[in-house]
Amino acid sequence: MNPTDLIGPVSPLGSPAPFWFITFFKVLGFILHMIPMNIWFAGMILVAVFAAFGKNHSLELAHRLSRTMPVIIALGINLGIVPLLFTQVGYYQFYYPAGVLIARAWLSVIVILIFAYYGVYVYSLGVRNGRRTKFALISAWVSSIAFIFVGFLFTNNFSLMANVQDWIHIYSRTSVGGAALGTGLNTADPTLFPRWLMMFGIAMTTTAVYIAFDATFLKKRDTSEEYRKWAGKFAFVFHTLGVFVFAAMGSWYIFGTLGKPVLDQLNHSPVMYFVFALTAISPGLVWIVMLAQRKSVRRNATIAAAVLQLVVLTLNAISRQWVQNEEIFKFERVSELPVRVQWSPLIVFLLLFVAGLAVVGWMVTKIVAVERSEAGV
Repeated sequence: MNPTDLIGPVSPLGSPAPFWFITFFKVLGFILHMIPMNIWFAGMILVAVFAAFGKNHSLELAHRLSRTMPVIIALGINLGIVPLLFTQVGYYQFYYPAGVLIARAWLSVIVILIFAYYGVYVYSLGVRNGRRTKFALISAWVSSIAFIFVGFLFTNNFSLMANVQDWIHIYSRTSVGGAALGTGLNTADPTLFPRWLMMFGIAMTTTAVYIAFDATFLKKRDTSEEYRKWAGKFAFVFHTLGVFVFAAMGSWYIFGTLGKPVLDQLNHSPVMYFVFALTAISPGLVWIVMLAQRKSVRRNATIAAAVLQLVVLTLNAISRQWVQNEEIFKFERVSELPVRVQWSPLIVFLLLFVAGLAVVGWMVTKIVAVERSEAGV
């Protein structure tokens, strides 16, 4: 059997929206999702470690992160619907076969997220009530490990979408009588681990910026100058570690695992070559700002770091989307499939999307206002 035989057929209904529209909202949704997702991806492990072994300021950081983590997770999960929706619409021929091959692990994400979410609430409520029980500490560890594992499963699915050449091998190992059991994973893909770890490095840098933001703007009345100094130093150190992980894993991913056709295409695309170069150096710009406030967080520097970190996430999302397109285009030019625009769903989506972002923005401003004026409430 040819691996391409497993690619899904083209829908006779055509694509409900132009490919540029699908790609734009897939990337935009992924950027919005990455902001909170990064914080729980790398932040919950800090909560678990500092809750168990931290003292003084490190323990305070664990409490501060856990205080806002339920809201951050809720925002991240809901914002994650947008890129997942447009992946299913624009890349269904690759998304669904990959999902079938790892169906059991992929569906387990729902169960794992439930345990992770409740674990965060258990620890957060314990801190608010002044009772850090052993059960609460265990819950923090369960949540942190669960979120990291969920990231691993997501990387499995989205890397497998473009790893068509291995579909037949996974299928042959995990099928009975021609029926796929859904017990496979994409662990033989050389891009899997560097992609997963590179994302963790980016998550570390985003979490570092959030730590500085939290010390600058949130829980204003409870934030001592000593803690601000400590937070500035720790955020800088944690960001530095994140940049190192990102650089090491990104180099491994690009130069060690990407196929020659993708690299050749990159060399023949000046615009994307420039974007990739910016993607590589952009965390360094944030690092310079974090370096400038390593002795104590400051308002203007924190705002600059947050804006630049948004640029980092945007460039990363664009670069990753370009690579995914190039890998998939080797098998099917999904950008050239027939289009039959369904205007009514598109209009409804756009209206709800704008309204949803407005509501989220309003909620965030209210949360920040409460955190600044009613610390400890």
